[in-house]
Amino acid sequence: MIAAESAPTDVITYEYPFNERIRTYLRLESLFRRLLELVAREEALDHHYALASLFEVMEVGMRSDLRAEVLRDLEKQKQMLNGYRDKPGIAQAVLDEVLQQLDESYGQLTSLTGKTGAMLMENEWLMGIRSRINIPGGACAFDLPAYFAWQNESAERRRADLHRWISPLTPLAAAITLLLTLQRDSGVPQKVLANGGQYQQTLPQGRAFQLLRLVIDPALGLIPEISGNRLMLSIRLMRKDDNDRLHACTEDTSFELTLCA
Repeated sequence: MIAAESAPTDVITYEYPFNERIRTYLRLESLFRRLLELVAREEALDHHYALASLFEVMEVGMRSDLRAEVLRDLEKQKQMLNGYRDKPGIAQAVLDEVLQQLDESYGQLTSLTGKTGAMLMENEWLMGIRSRINIPGGACAFDLPAYFAWQNESAERRRADLHRWISPLTPLAAAITLLLTLQRDSGVPQKVLANGGQYQQTLPQGRAFQLLRLVIDPALGLIPEISGNRLMLSIRLMRKDDNDRLHACTEDTSFELTLCA
């Protein structure tokens, strides 16, 4: 999966994960971002899709080993950053702030008891909606009258309920956001040229990259197809025609590439 995110309005940033752990983090980050945006709105329809997004978060985030992986990554980041303490050229105040954020996130995540989101699984009303929301038209008023009544509550009441249901997942969301921020900051952007619309790069042995970031000008009308492993990176630039079919670009094109370890 390639996750696209909006960066500055004059460019598009595409991200490609090199392993399943980062892939899961990116999926959850995207779902949390969508969820919070929908919750902030007023309409019942937006809050319906907020609930659908919450159920998607549960599907991805309730994997039994996920919290342990996130805790390990937080500890790994803390140990790595502690190695920069008192080194010349390092802004110690900034370093201390990031380490404090890691400590707080670690503490909040370890304070949770049981499986992530287990409290939501015990809510029969929510689980009744979850069982029908992916059925086409399955959440109609005649199927779920109590849910229909909730949708007719005030926006403030619906939003309060949504925040209450989201709260058990907030520490996980905050930890993943922090980890991905640090991951993105670890790379150094470089300008590269795709000859004939294709770019390949051999990756150095002994260094495990976690994430690729590709920044391109949307005015070019190009879409990157990215594949990679621990040894090789390959990017092919595509262009969509009037029939929405993708064709390979054959022009020399430059873009910005960042490899994050």
